Amino acid sequence: MSECVFCNIVAGRIPSAKVHEDEMTLAFMDIGEVNPGHVLVTVKPHVENIYGLNDALAAAVFRTAARVARALKNAYSPEGMTLYQANGVAASQTVFHFHIHLVPRHAHDGLRLTWPAKNPSREQLEANAAKVRAALE
Repeated sequence: MSECVFCNIVAGRIPSAKVHEDEMTLAFMDIGEVNPGHVLVTVKPHVENIYGLNDALAAAVFRTAARVARALKNAYSPEGMTLYQANGVAASQTVFHFHIHLVPRHAHDGLRLTWPAKNPSREQLEANAAKVRAALE
């Protein structure tokens, strides 16, 4: 995937400010930083989105995210931490290589996430749960 920017970062063809690296993941500073300490955690193999992660990669990337989040808390003393991860164009994914943003947060930092809650009925929630359960089988 020579055209993938994250594959090139993982391979060392594009420089990055590395925070953590292990066998399956790489964490590095985001050049599009929202707040100081904004880190991207990515899987090393080219996997476009969450749907392509096997259980081992999923466990590894979230283990790294938790470890780096704790380090960010110690280093920057943020009031909060937002984890952001998008899959597909409709979800605003712009780099099609699985990654998680770790964004240290402070009151009035300017970052806004909208959450247009639909508040479905209990019956609709049960129907939605049944549909997901069936897909898990």
